[in-house]
Amino acid sequence: MSESPPRIYPAEVGLLGAELRQTPEDFQVTELLPFTASGLGAHHWLVVEKRGLNTQDVANRLARCAGVAVRDVGFAGLKDRHAVTRQSFTVPATPGPDPDWASLEDDSLHFQQISRHDRKLRRGVLRGNHFQLILRATTGERSLWDARLQHLMQSGFPNYFGAQRFGHRNLQEAARLLSGQPMRIDRHRRGLLWSAARSALFNQVLAERVRQANWTEILPGEVVQLAGSHSIFLAEDDDLTDLQLRAADWDLHPTGPLPGRGGLAPVAAAAALETSALSAGLIIAGAADDGLHWAQRLAEQGLDAARRPLRARPENLTSHWQDAQILVLSFFLPAGVFATSCVEGLFGQEMADAQRLDLYVD
Repeated sequence: MSESPPRIYPAEVGLLGAELRQTPEDFQVTELLPFTASGLGAHHWLVVEKRGLNTQDVANRLARCAGVAVRDVGFAGLKDRHAVTRQSFTVPATPGPDPDWASLEDDSLHFQQISRHDRKLRRGVLRGNHFQLILRATTGERSLWDARLQHLMQSGFPNYFGAQRFGHRNLQEAARLLSGQPMRIDRHRRGLLWSAARSALFNQVLAERVRQANWTEILPGEVVQLAGSHSIFLAEDDDLTDLQLRAADWDLHPTGPLPGRGGLAPVAAAAALETSALSAGLIIAGAADDGLHWAQRLAEQGLDAARRPLRARPENLTSHWQDAQILVLSFFLPAGVFATSCVEGLFGQEMADAQRLDLYVD
């Protein structure tokens, strides 16, 4: 995208800053799944703590140790190399003695649990991630940090897809794909480009809601999502007052589009706002395109439309100062919510590429 998404704090009210990820221990991620190992079954269940390795590195090591194809190693999500991360893997069991998992342990890899499970762990099957961040060389008044942290817990942050979703060339390639240009790419790559395009369109709608300062409000005709579920419904005019009270209690959320075919669509004021936001030109690598055109092309590809909450907030957020300039944050984010967007919501400004927290977190 040509512009950074707008933030909820104007620069004149104060910006915060810090150095992040100076060491792997500064960025710690623990994956939380909706279930635990069954203890029995045809798959080894391995909970791994890793440093300096990404998820695929670990999967390759596990596959070699067990003598199986790496594609048969299961995991729920990708985790960053430049961090201390904890996540679960499954490896199919083969006849004979169990693999010598201990032979893999070193300073970069440690097994926290070894058990059995009845099926392969699939991508996307996770409840969310717990984060511990150490922010060094912080800038900004302590009183402003305290106020922003309180606001973050109460009001949340715009649920932008992080810039990492778009990679270096994903949107440029998505533009080519959606314009009908021939491209020799496999099915997996095509899916990534469609996902990047949908994410960009969602961000465009959310950015307009942030500019209008109504990203936390239930508009007439809004598609509303119940918190903690995928259940959605249309906001009726007669219910707006009650729905807004429920939104204030975080019982439900306004949503934005992940364009595709079918699905529940907004009406009235909410529909007009989305149409206006999507019709604004997308500037990608110097070539202008229309977001509505992208949405139409995505529907023609057979993708099902979906909705995503416009806001999120860190759960169980705690903070403490190690010294005058080092702040430690601990919080949980549901699956699909970007830690980068959370911290940028706190700072009031976009982080530099090297500082972003979700290079391999999903």
